[in-house]
Amino acid sequence: MNDSTLPTWTPAYIGIGSNLDDPKVQVARGFDALSKLSRTRLVAKSRLFRSAPLGPQDQPEYVNAVAGLLTQLDARGLLKELKAIELSLGRESPIVRWGPRVIDLDLLVFGGARIDSEDLTVPHRGVAERSFVLQPLLDVAPDLDIPGLGRASSLARRVNLDCRVL
Repeated sequence: MNDSTLPTWTPAYIGIGSNLDDPKVQVARGFDALSKLSRTRLVAKSRLFRSAPLGPQDQPEYVNAVAGLLTQLDARGLLKELKAIELSLGRESPIVRWGPRVIDLDLLVFGGARIDSEDLTVPHRGVAERSFVLQPLLDVAPDLDIPGLGRASSLARRVNLDCRVL
């Protein structure tokens, strides 16, 4: 086998969030499901962080984390797997924008890719402004260069890091 036929491993970062049905357990279930994805390796897990909801305030606080993966899937294939995991873990439709949820898996960064299409945006919208994404991301990849946005540690200095470690 020559080098051109070896599978390519791409680093990817997944945001995990929950604020229903024992959120710490739901985030742990998310990590576990990610560790079982085919052609993918879970290589890093952040600590758990508690944060206020982004949207309607009449809902419980969120528990958030970030998973670092190496994957041979392409970005859309990984997104499809993330959506399947959400359904298998009890996510129901329709979802109220920024409303309560059992589990949320977001593809935050996929290698050096910049994708802006109807079904997929990478880096994820809002990654540079959301402390509940940046704080756990700093746990696993403080030197990560987020394509088109800058280094995670630099971005974090620009926002109020108001999440609490659990």
